[in-house]
Amino acid sequence: MTANQCNISFKFAVSAVFFVALKAGCPETLFMNFLSHFYFDRDDTNSYHILGTVLPDLLKNADKTIVLHPEKLKHSDNNVNSIIKGWNKHLEVDRYFHSSSFFKTQSHQLKKLLLPAIDGSPVKPFFLGHIAVELILDSLLLTTQTIVVDSFYNHLAKCDTDVIRQFFYAADLKECDFFFRYFEKFKEDRYLQTYVDIPQITYALRRICMRIWSNPFTEAQEKEITEILAQYKAAIHTDYPLIFNEIEERLASN
Repeated sequence: MTANQCNISFKFAVSAVFFVALKAGCPETLFMNFLSHFYFDRDDTNSYHILGTVLPDLLKNADKTIVLHPEKLKHSDNNVNSIIKGWNKHLEVDRYFHSSSFFKTQSHQLKKLLLPAIDGSPVKPFFLGHIAVELILDSLLLTTQTIVVDSFYNHLAKCDTDVIRQFFYAADLKECDFFFRYFEKFKEDRYLQTYVDIPQITYALRRICMRIWSNPFTEAQEKEITEILAQYKAAIHTDYPLIFNEIEERLASN
């Protein structure tokens, strides 16, 4: 099997597990690397653009069945166009991140570190490694104070419901009240700030895995996972900016 075929197989396997997770229909928020997306526009003053950079994931959390393709839309309202631009930025960052050697290497290494801790667990190691790397990166952005989480939430709070609704209408999503119910709770809960603590990362991983496996980890396994994640976070503390620098360079070149 070629390297490209391996990469395709890996992506297919991850997508398949994510699909099962979504089909489970658990009401809790899926993991998403919201803060890693925010990083690339953290100095932007346009709140609608900021919203757009995380809107694909917010929408996915609000309703797993909705698939929008607003990438080529143009609107008479500049704020709606800012959301569209942010949406496209999100897709671009995702492409660069998941194709990077950093992500492939780190998710594989973390998977190997976690293997002994999840012995006997039904959870797929590659799935856990994939998710954990993304959450650890968000955690590092908070720990190093690279990201101010209040700034992120403040941007979301400034976005007018009518403008967001116009975006959805333009994207042919006419019934969007479900999104605003979720969005208000997301802003109210402010759970992203808890990612600074490794036990909260372990908690998030457990909740994600429970969408697929009813009893993913024992209490002892969770304790061991937390210890491994703490060690891993410390180990990549110095080098983790490399992935963000790489993506920034690729964004600047386009």
